[in-house]
Amino acid sequence: MSLTSDPPATDLRTEGPSAPSGPSATGELVVVPVRHPWRWVAVTVTAVLLVQFVHGLVTNPGWEWNVFAAFFTTETVLRAVWVTLQLTFYGTALGFALGIVLAFMRLSASPFLRTVAFGYIWAFRSIPLIVQLLFWFNLAYLYKELSIGVPFGPSFLSFDTMGLVGEMSAAVLGLALHQAAYAAEIVRGGVLAVEEGQLQAAASLGIPRLRQLRRIVLPQAMRSILPNAANEIISLFKGTSIVSVMAIGELFYQVQVVYGRNGRVVPLLMVATAWYVLLTTALSVVQHYVERHYAKGSTR
Repeated sequence: MSLTSDPPATDLRTEGPSAPSGPSATGELVVVPVRHPWRWVAVTVTAVLLVQFVHGLVTNPGWEWNVFAAFFTTETVLRAVWVTLQLTFYGTALGFALGIVLAFMRLSASPFLRTVAFGYIWAFRSIPLIVQLLFWFNLAYLYKELSIGVPFGPSFLSFDTMGLVGEMSAAVLGLALHQAAYAAEIVRGGVLAVEEGQLQAAASLGIPRLRQLRRIVLPQAMRSILPNAANEIISLFKGTSIVSVMAIGELFYQVQVVYGRNGRVVPLLMVATAWYVLLTTALSVVQHYVERHYAKGSTR
């Protein structure tokens, strides 16, 4: 006879409403995965749509892949790709160089510099890019010549505007000035993302301001700057197609010229699309490795 009032011990693994029956009644837990029937339905529908899309690309004669293959690497198209890359490179380099200056003007303690930088950014983000390009393209209509000399006084050196600002120069100038407005805000946001306490600590150690910027601020700010900067560069690369209004032989303009002659609109548009996709992919790969370089020391 038991002298205690404790209830008899029971095996919690084999009792209760969720206890397994049959072979699992030996005491082992049986883990049943959660079923997601609608997820499999979504996967199946998406896979079917993708297969149908690829099948249409391959079998639809309207795509004219033979014409696409014939023009994809022609000399005309390759020259146009090179012009597009030049516009992207010069527009990016000049735009971000000016954008860095504007960003630090906005961060300056001088109200005048802050106001000038804000006014520039406001103006160039408000005016459509195509209007800016056409303005620079027709600069000679407003100013016959540009001169260097004493402000409001005699000039020492003059240039003919028509010869100085040609089609390519006007395109690079318009793209760079437009890009600078967006680059300034990207750089400013990256600098503001760096904790102010680090600069105060560096200043207390007597580190010069330029070295603080070069060794403390910019390496950390690049982590915030790079993703947005890469998006702007890719957008500029695709946006170079807008200079076709100035009859510059970039990729989209040359494709238009070719299909205007032979009437093969769809395959020629696919030629331009394929080049844009390939070069954008290359830029994305470069972005990945640059971001990985500046991510050293981060916890993510």
